[in-house]
Amino acid sequence: MKILRVFILIVLTGLVLAPLFAGGKQDSPAPAAPAAPAAAAGTASGPQLSGKLVIYQPSPAGLADKLAAGFEAKTGVKVEQFQGTTGEILARLEAEAANPQADVVILASWADGLGMKSQAKLVSYTPAGSDRMYSNWKDADNTLFGTSASAVGVIYNTKIFPALTADWGDFAAAQYKGQLAIPDPEKSGSCKDFLSGYINNKGEAAGWKVWEGLAANGMTVPGANAAALEAVTTGEEGILIAGVDYNAYSSMAKGEPLNIYYPAGGTVINPRPAMILKTSPDMANAKAFVDYLLSDEAQKLVADAYLLPGRSDIQCTNRANVSDIPVLTTDWNWMMNNSNAISARINAICK
Repeated sequence: MKILRVFILIVLTGLVLAPLFAGGKQDSPAPAAPAAPAAAAGTASGPQLSGKLVIYQPSPAGLADKLAAGFEAKTGVKVEQFQGTTGEILARLEAEAANPQADVVILASWADGLGMKSQAKLVSYTPAGSDRMYSNWKDADNTLFGTSASAVGVIYNTKIFPALTADWGDFAAAQYKGQLAIPDPEKSGSCKDFLSGYINNKGEAAGWKVWEGLAANGMTVPGANAAALEAVTTGEEGILIAGVDYNAYSSMAKGEPLNIYYPAGGTVINPRPAMILKTSPDMANAKAFVDYLLSDEAQKLVADAYLLPGRSDIQCTNRANVSDIPVLTTDWNWMMNNSNAISARINAICK
């Protein structure tokens, strides 16, 4: 019996060791292929991106910060910003002319964007999503892209005026004397473009008759958009003429005693041009950012900030849409050439 057990043990040992001597080592699972290195940050189909991006853009500040953060998260590119009014941005660009810093500039004035184009400062580019934009919110040479827009209207304090429907020229009436304010058009691109568009549409004589009538009725210039709106919110003034609409909608959502409407005589929808500068130190990043501005994510951020999205397939639920606003027919090239002089004249007659 003992001999049998030994025999069985020898046989089993042979069965285990036979493959090693017959064919070398035992097969083992093939080692896993090394993981592919993580792709460098970039756009879905564009170049791999790195480094930084410098953007100059206007209010609202909350939107500007969210756009910067969204682009950083998607690409890994570090975003540096300067935020200011259109006038402040243009002044900074002029001061830096010998040593350009900005890659992308966004203004609140289409006319000022056309001015930059006329000085051959912009790069032609066709961003992803531009085929879904409002056709007149981009120029034929693909240098200006209105990825968002605003309009101006009449904003009023409902504690002082429970309801208003007056047209622009009606505010020269005695019942509105001493109750009128207007943003400084030399600081507010939206107001500047509206004033030049209004005069272009109505003609010099009829257009200036309206604004001179309002100036004679005590219209003041408290400052840029935010300061002008604050004067009406606090009741220092009752009515803000040519107030930018997204500020009003935002304040109303916070419970401020304000309302806004667009006079039947018409207003100007002002595309806010995003532009790539020829002097951009980081051209690939600049192009990728303009692509991002027209993405679903960025356009939703625009709508959430009470601005009009640049893509016609995205509509707002928190404000009037493009189709709801009575719009003046205007010549933007005429406005580009005349808006600065018109703004200066408004400030002169209101002081």
